[in-house]
Amino acid sequence: MALFFTLAFMAMAWPLLAFDMGQSTRCVTIPNQMVVCKDVGYSEMRLPNFLGHISLESEVIPHSEDWRPLLQTGCHPQAPAFLCSLIAPVCLDTFVQPCRSLCKAVKESCAPVLACQGHSWPEILDCDRFPDEDNLCLLPQGKLGLFAKGLPKSVCQNCPSLIEAPATKTVLDSICRHDFAVAARLHRLHRPMGEPEFEIEGRVEFIRQGPLLPYDTRHLLQQWLLVNIRCASRLVRPGRLQLYVLTGSVQHEGTLAVTCVFPWHKKDTSISVALRKWKHHRC
Repeated sequence: MALFFTLAFMAMAWPLLAFDMGQSTRCVTIPNQMVVCKDVGYSEMRLPNFLGHISLESEVIPHSEDWRPLLQTGCHPQAPAFLCSLIAPVCLDTFVQPCRSLCKAVKESCAPVLACQGHSWPEILDCDRFPDEDNLCLLPQGKLGLFAKGLPKSVCQNCPSLIEAPATKTVLDSICRHDFAVAARLHRLHRPMGEPEFEIEGRVEFIRQGPLLPYDTRHLLQQWLLVNIRCASRLVRPGRLQLYVLTGSVQHEGTLAVTCVFPWHKKDTSISVALRKWKHHRC
């Protein structure tokens, strides 16, 4: 992951947050290319930043993009504020770092996402390195709920089974065993650098709706792809759009678990037959 090559560089550029608060800095406008910090709530940042970056074009902008795969997962509502306070610190009369409590809140939610992708929380973001709330620092914004109450949420899980050319009975049994079954077109996007990106194209069609909500399911599955990017890389082929049938369940704690993935090719008449039979099928 490109992020972690960047973090290795940052560890050298920013040992133990040893940023020289006495050095001369300047205020610059946060460029539009810094997508991860465009909604952070302020328009000007300090250079050099807390990571020791001096150049917007060659350092700040490229390195801000390395954080995008993590932030896109929505692992914590204040993760952008936390990371942008380091890479694009607000331009005030004094330096404002994130508070230790903010770091801990973000780490608690986002470290499992990194672990899901095979990485540990970076040492340079050790929360003990940040000031406590007795100092001027960026605080957590109250008790923010990470997910809307009652809605299923996507978390890290073991990769689901990929079942090619299934028998009609296999598809029907899978639909019967699980809470939900949907058909969705998944697209693996080509990127010149970094991790692949995945998108759900168009509508998600319900075969068995179960506890899923129509207005939330597309976003929920999109988040599942982002969080479980290693699974998605195994399941979704690069290239053109592919239709899939996904079956799974919503656990007692409200987490989504995708269990079986059936690639639905035109030649796979067994899936078409199974879905026609499902309308009158008794489990």
